[in-house]
Amino acid sequence: MVLAALVVLVACPATPSPGPGLASVTEVAAAHGHSCARLEGGSLKCWGDNGFGQLGQGHTRTLGDSTTDGVATIPAIDLGTGRSATQIVANGGQYTISGVNTEVGHSCALLDNGSVKCWGNNAFGQLGLGDTDTRGDESGEMGNSLPAIDLGSGQTATRLAASGSHSCALLDNGNVKCWGNNAFGQLGQGHTRTLGDSTTDEVATIPAIDLGGGRTATQIATGSLHSCALLNNGSVKCWGWNTAGQLGQGHTRTLGDSTTDEVATIPAIDLGGGRTATQIATGSLHSCALLNNGSVKCWGNNGFGRLGLGDTDHRGNEPNEMGDSLPAIDLGGGRTATQIAISVRHSCALLDNGSVKCWGFNNRGQLGQGHNRTLGDGPNEMGDNLPAIDLGTGRTATQIAAGSTHNCALLDNRRVKCWGWNAGGQLGLGDTNDRGDEPGDEPNEMGDNLPFVDLRASR
Repeated sequence: MVLAALVVLVACPATPSPGPGLASVTEVAAAHGHSCARLEGGSLKCWGDNGFGQLGQGHTRTLGDSTTDGVATIPAIDLGTGRSATQIVANGGQYTISGVNTEVGHSCALLDNGSVKCWGNNAFGQLGLGDTDTRGDESGEMGNSLPAIDLGSGQTATRLAASGSHSCALLDNGNVKCWGNNAFGQLGQGHTRTLGDSTTDEVATIPAIDLGGGRTATQIATGSLHSCALLNNGSVKCWGWNTAGQLGQGHTRTLGDSTTDEVATIPAIDLGGGRTATQIATGSLHSCALLNNGSVKCWGNNGFGRLGLGDTDHRGNEPNEMGDSLPAIDLGGGRTATQIAISVRHSCALLDNGSVKCWGFNNRGQLGQGHNRTLGDGPNEMGDNLPAIDLGTGRTATQIAAGSTHNCALLDNRRVKCWGWNAGGQLGLGDTNDRGDEPGDEPNEMGDNLPFVDLRASR
């Protein structure tokens, strides 16, 4: 007897194509007034505000805000001969240091050889080049003319973070180095001296941050004036400014700014019994962690409900507010998160079904709900009462990025949509009209009515 086996081949659904002539996007980043995308193959495009050359085009003209400066016509950023990017980070905004209002904006790329290049504002040495000269705002400053940061002998980077006026790199050995403004110890060196802004304080000579107990890092995140690391045992440490408890220590003392408050001695944040983190995110005055059960916890300043707990009470600034006493955010029945992104006054989560929810401040429609009412600061505004953002018929998200008052999502068809504030063209739609803030410029601004950013593969 011959037994014949019937083999049934089941075809897996293919990832939707972005369309003829359009770029396939692999990563999106958002800052205060500009946005960036990494395209398939590792080229980069940035659009929006460009006051410091943060778009990397050798000038300071805003791009993406008009039909003559549309995103489709923006050249890819020149990263140097033969170089491509494996990560893009964008930073910008305004904040106050010692009573002085400071405007910032820079971008950094992790390159395919593990080197790092940054461009834009450099007032505090945040570009890591041993000076305070802005780069990318004049011709001849990008490409081979833009030096890679000297991370130290034989050192390469695996991940980057940038915010406020400092930058950090996770190195290939799990160490962390940060450079730039250090007014509150956000560089984790036990002092408050700016680093990376002179030939005597170059990045190569900056010691790796002592994370304590022989620990290394697997991820880094930077807030305006604080920094956090996800350690190789799933614990989290944060250091720097702590005015609202954003370091999660049950007090408001700055940490990392003196030899008595070094990062090595900072206790790991209490995330709750049996809980570890799989991702961390930092805003201006709050921090969040995605936990190993898919839940999300946030702590620090809770103005406008950015912690997503149905009130405006800060968490982590007083004893007994962390650990099991800190509630996980209600994301809706049966829902868990796969990624978090937070900014100055709002927070977002990418959920396990590919939907996106955002909460907190909503003055420009950044929550994508077709209004400008704050959400998450009162009862019955989270969970199933908070609708997922309408990304368009059949569309889901694979990554989210949070700017100060706008957000961008990388969708399952490898295209990008952005919504919220658009004064500098940071939504990439060829105009300066806000989206998602109905009643605003136009009704029904989300879903299929929200255009994709026109990113062209040919440029």
